Amino acid sequence: MPACVTFEDLTLGYNSHPAVHHLNGVVQKGSLTAVVGANGSGKSTLMKGIVGILKPMSGRCAISADITVAYLPQQSELDRTFPARVIDLVSLGLWPRRGLLGRHRKEDRAAVAEALSAVGLEGFETRAIDTLSGGQLQRALFARVLVQNANLILLDEPFNAIDAKTVADLVELIKRWHGEDRTVLVVVHDLDLVREHFPHALLLARGPVAWGNARKTLSSENLLRARQFHEAWDEDAPWCGSRDVYRHDHAGHRQGVA
Repeated sequence: MPACVTFEDLTLGYNSHPAVHHLNGVVQKGSLTAVVGANGSGKSTLMKGIVGILKPMSGRCAISADITVAYLPQQSELDRTFPARVIDLVSLGLWPRRGLLGRHRKEDRAAVAEALSAVGLEGFETRAIDTLSGGQLQRALFARVLVQNANLILLDEPFNAIDAKTVADLVELIKRWHGEDRTVLVVVHDLDLVREHFPHALLLARGPVAWGNARKTLSSENLLRARQFHEAWDEDAPWCGSRDVYRHDHAGHRQGVA
């Protein structure tokens, strides 16, 4: 399969301190990948690097020219006090095509209504977003992603602090995107959820520990190695002294990690 995103010795970080080290490999078009690892392992940093919020400290992250991107950050990064209705939030997904001040057409209003229906929020159009539960807000955010109609979808911890029914419904929506040959990367903490629903996984511990088939990636050996890397990390180190610790074979994803 052709490449959607290509990492070439990518290092990302903040204030000269790397958070993701020496990542090589390819995210293939149409793939569904869970990004997993302990808190502080670089998962959200990687998502921000892909979408361009963070610029590489070294190396390169390249998105294929024909790819459009939809990015859903963690709920904790959203200002829920902003005076907006559900329909306003979802309609923001139209701005790549219409601009922030663009006039919405009949087909745009239909797309918003269809997206709200797809996530189970019919009748919520005029609800203020600060009155929504965590699960309802996440459904609205997924509706916004639906409206964007992107072919690369990045979801950062979309299952945190929501009820089991919402998790199940959103997993089915992610599977729908995968069935439509969209490329989807999802930051996930629940490893059982990954084993059950995600074909591929990338295990991070400030660098790539394993990447490939989800069940193989989440082997006890790889999880132990990831924990050891993470626990041994020096927060005060200004740079990575050696890239050898993160150099592995990456079967099925070109050069990268196993």
